[in-house]
Amino acid sequence: MAKIITRYGDGTPLEMSESELMRDLEAGTQDAAERGRIPVLSKEELAHLREIFSLPYNFVSVEPGNEVVLTYDAGTLKIRRVGVNVDRIQALQIYEKIMGADTMELCHVDYSFKPIKPIVTMEQPILEQALLSTHVPLFYGAMPNLGTYTQPDGPFPNPSELMPMGDIKGARASYDATVEEAVKDIVYAARAMYASGADGINLDTVGAAGEADFKASLMAAAILKKEFPDICIEVGMAGEFILGMHGEMEWEGARLAGMYPHEQVKLAEKAGVTIFGPVVNTNTSESTPWNLSRAITFMKACCDVATIPIHVNMGMGVGAVTVNDHPPVDVVSRASKAMVEICQLDGL
Repeated sequence: MAKIITRYGDGTPLEMSESELMRDLEAGTQDAAERGRIPVLSKEELAHLREIFSLPYNFVSVEPGNEVVLTYDAGTLKIRRVGVNVDRIQALQIYEKIMGADTMELCHVDYSFKPIKPIVTMEQPILEQALLSTHVPLFYGAMPNLGTYTQPDGPFPNPSELMPMGDIKGARASYDATVEEAVKDIVYAARAMYASGADGINLDTVGAAGEADFKASLMAAAILKKEFPDICIEVGMAGEFILGMHGEMEWEGARLAGMYPHEQVKLAEKAGVTIFGPVVNTNTSESTPWNLSRAITFMKACCDVATIPIHVNMGMGVGAVTVNDHPPVDVVSRASKAMVEICQLDGL
């Protein structure tokens, strides 16, 4: 059989035999199953992955009728990253009218709720103008980013400095304080943008600062959902499991540290989250088949227990996509096709 052309997680080209391909597919699903205590992929699912990687095309896709909805995070920033120097409303129009985006998100270059709060009155008219210039559902998004609440950027002591000093109690107290302030900022900004007509609020890169980050997002979502029962809230995660920076933090009786996607989604549902975006991180030293088999194992378990729409995060360094600013289309298309066809998810 001809060699299978694929890549490592860092984007480096790689040739594999069919036996090497199957070895990596089996190893990837086994790794996820052991870490998450979830089922491995079936022989039929592994065979389906083998077929996708064996297709001799640069770009592959699903059959007509099997397409899924795409949601985007920080699209108005990313279009400038590739050298298209337009303002945010023009970026939204390009995504919608030229690229055919299903949804879009307006965001500020300071992509965190803390710096958004003092300028929210300036963001509101921009959102209103964008709504008048586009037709697709338009979210407003930012990150909880609890790192911005600790010194030197914020008012609270930095837990990363306290813990090496042995001040575990002080570090945990600081995390608790950041949660309280972050919830206030998220709710304040989201309330204002929703009042200005946002079709949804996106909390992006949730959990980047550990379980305090996740807890603040859940608490803010619950407050917003109680106040606005019809609000659409999307939560996109930062990593495949919740980092235990605090170690003992809980929400609704559940310990947050160490949770994997199939556990995270149940808390998101309790909080009233509308769309959940789980993450599986890409290992740059392993092959794309290994990464994709592993990612799908986690995502399938998440989709199996979810009662809300799942939009798996697929992009630079997550969802088996290579760690590149501009990921190669052969990897992105294969990973997306496999996610849709095996996990039966709702979007990407």
